[in-house]
Order: sequence, then C-alpha cells, then structure tokens
Amino acid sequence: MDLISNLALGFSVALTPMALLICLAGVTLGMVVGVLPGLGAITAIAMLLPVTFYLEPTHALIMLSGIYYGAAFGGSTASILMNLPGTPSSAITALDGYPMAQQGKAGVALLVTALTSFAGGTIGIILLATLAPALVSVALSFSSAEYFTVMLLGLMAAVTLASGGPLRGFIAVAMGLLFGLVGADPQTGSVRYGFGLPELFDGLNMVAVVMGLFGVAEVLANIGRDNGRPSTNRMTLREMMPSRAELRQTIAPTLRGSAVGSIVGILPGTGVLVASFMAYALEKRVARDPDRFGKGAIEGISAPEASNNAATQTAFIPTLAIGIPGDAVMAIMLGALIIHGITPGPTVISSQPELFWGLVASFWIGNLILLVMNIPLVGIWVKLLSIPYRLLFPSIILFICVGVYTVNFSTFDVFVTLGFGLLGLAMRYAGLSAAPLLLGFVLGPMMENHFRRALTLARGDLMVFLERPISAVFLVLCLLFAISWILTARKARRARTA
Repeated sequence: MDLISNLALGFSVALTPMALLICLAGVTLGMVVGVLPGLGAITAIAMLLPVTFYLEPTHALIMLSGIYYGAAFGGSTASILMNLPGTPSSAITALDGYPMAQQGKAGVALLVTALTSFAGGTIGIILLATLAPALVSVALSFSSAEYFTVMLLGLMAAVTLASGGPLRGFIAVAMGLLFGLVGADPQTGSVRYGFGLPELFDGLNMVAVVMGLFGVAEVLANIGRDNGRPSTNRMTLREMMPSRAELRQTIAPTLRGSAVGSIVGILPGTGVLVASFMAYALEKRVARDPDRFGKGAIEGISAPEASNNAATQTAFIPTLAIGIPGDAVMAIMLGALIIHGITPGPTVISSQPELFWGLVASFWIGNLILLVMNIPLVGIWVKLLSIPYRLLFPSIILFICVGVYTVNFSTFDVFVTLGFGLLGLAMRYAGLSAAPLLLGFVLGPMMENHFRRALTLARGDLMVFLERPISAVFLVLCLLFAISWILTARKARRARTA
C-alpha cells in the first residue's frame, strides 16, 4: 500500500505541465545526442548543468536524467546504421545491429531496440521503486575485494565476446588493460606510459578510444566499397515489424538483459557499459549456436539494449541513496543535488519523497515518450543508409572529429581517435575483436584501484579475496569460465583431428 501511495505522489509531481515539458525536452535532447556519433550524454549534461540552477531541484533532475536515459535509448541508432556507437554503452549493439542493417533488416533492428529498451527501462524502474532499500543494502556490503573479483569476472566473460576464440580474446583484453594504465598513478601520482606528453597525464579519452576503434576503423575498412548497402527507398511499418519467430527470440534475452542491467546498475563504480558487455556475454554463453553472434543475431541487440536501459534506471539508487556515483554522468547528477542543497544519502527517500518518487515516475513517462517518438522515426533513420557511402564517410569522419574535440577541446584527442582507428583496422585483419579491448580499457583502472585498496586494508594478505564469501563465489565463477574454455578448446581440437 505504501508503494501505491508513493507512486501516486510521484505521478502527481511528474504529471504537472512544467514537469512534463521538462521531461520531453530532456529525453528529446538526449535521444538526438545519442543518435549523433561522437557526442554523449555527459557532454550535453555538462553543458546544460548551469541552466538547471534556475529550476526546482526535482525539475532539474528530471531534465538531466532525461538526457541520460534518452541518450542510452538513442545511442543504438548510429551503432546499427553506421557501426558508430552514439554512446559507449551502445558499442556492443554494433556487433550484431550493423550486420542486420547490411542484411536489409535495419528497420527491424531499430524497432526491436526501441521495444527492448523500453522493456528494460520499465523493469529497471519497477525494481528501483520496489527494491531500492534491499538493493542498497546489497551494494553497501561490497568491499574492494568484491568489486575487484566481480570486475575480474567481467573480463573473463569479455573473452567470450571474441569471435576468434579465447586466445584472441585474451590478447584483446590485455591490450585494453595496458591502454587503461596510461596516465598518472592514482596513489603515487607518477605518470605511466606518458612519453613526456602532458595530454596523456590524465589517461586516454574514452570517447576518442571508442570512436576510433568502432567508427574510424569502420570507415577505413569500407572506403572504396559502395556495395552491399541495403536499399531503403521505401520503409513501411510492415517491413519494420519483426516476425513472430524474431519476437520470441527477443523475450528471454530481454528479461535476462534487464536482470543483469538492474543488478550491475546498482553497484557503484560499474556503469551501463559494463552491464551491456555482461548481458551480451551471457547471451552468447547460453545460446545454442554462439557462432551466430556478430553476424546479425537479434539476441545480440535485444539483451544489451535492455541491459543498458535497466542499468541507467537503477544507477540512480547508489547515487541518491548512498551518494556514490556509478559513472561520470552520475557524478554530475551528484553535483547537481549538492548545488541544490540536497545531501545524497540514505535519508533522501524519507526526507525528499517528492523528489525521489517524482523522479521515479518521470522515468517511466520519459521512457514512454521515447518509445512513441522512436517508432515513427525509424523510417527516417533508416533512410540514412540510402546515402552513397562515398558521400557519407566524410560526414561521419567530421562528426567523429567534432564530437571528440568538444569533449576536452583537445586536438590531441582527435589524433588519438585516428590512431585507434588504425589500430581497429589492424585488429580486424588480425581477427581480433575490439569489444574485449574496450572492456579491458574501462575496467582496468577500476580493478587496479580496488585490488590495491583491498590489499592495503588486508595488509598485503591475498587471502582476503577468498575469505570474503561473495568474493570467493566470484573467483569460483572465474575458475569455471576458464575450465569451460579449456574443455571447449579440447573439443574443437579433437574435431579438427578427427
């Protein structure tokens, strides 16, 4: 009964004309930012943060959060149509979404992502509303040992993303870990792999790495090729609708992806990117035919899209209830709360019920707006494919360079993007997947920090990772992953020799 009354309070706040207008503006801007390759939610939020100073705290958070999950909702569009992740979390969607577009199923892919994104967001909102206290207590029980082992498990799972087998997956992950070490040591301040360049003291720019590996590499690989792009002169709603078989294939992955995203989203310091990778790895692991992934498997877009949208919603739990941001966007949200005189912590739900429940209600309203807006726009987005590639790729490169430059206003980041584009092209020819590299790049610095912190607290005793039950469970799962890979490799070797 309390839940119903709380939701009634939330909708009474979120359905006011001003709140609806702000929610519409936020999700629309977020969707546009997500669609445009090279830009991201953090850029738009950082630019609009001063505007929110003149709004009420609830309205300010509704606008900023609308940009956040709106970008997650629209980020898959560029990934599917041009293999350019609109946001880092949508990079995994390109693995199967882009092949579907090349097969003439761009409309189906975009419609499925819209539906699964809405489903994942709705499930995340329901969990946010019903399980917030319990989920917060679980997150609070995690120490650095648990964070290190769960991230290690994420890297082990990332190896399954590699289409060339575990060995190539390990090589890609190791490369990502090395790139993640670039910059100043967080504890000693000494610069690692800086080569005397001041621009590297803060590490490599995430946007530059993603755009280079996925965007520039795709453009370089397709220069001179103007065939194989599907004709999109007409795009009717019937052509956008997936078949019954395809709809059935999306149900279980959507539910599993939503569950993964909801759990990962509440863990401070993880973020939606980790949720997308883990959901994709899980689907590839449970699939009857894993070889379909990377070639246009519809499960490969439904699971990560549901996961990143669910994680986007539940990521607000540690930010609002604990005061620990899950990623850079949540850190800006945290700053907005403090600027408006609200102290994040366990008392937010009880002391600011209008803010918390109004925000929860606005999430569902915003996701519904995005679903209604995206379905009519699918045909417009798909028509981008009818543009000749020789005319399209200069515009893509321009968008990438402008987007990367506007993050830090650094020309060095543009050269980093081009460098990673060449690396991504070389990895294609070598049969290495870029997705595990990206996950290693993201998780590497966080793993290092938690590993060193755990050993510091345990006075150098490595047994701390086995003495804590949750950490030990994650290590056992890592061991099971390794054993399964060894058995799979042996079976493959026997099949070749037979």
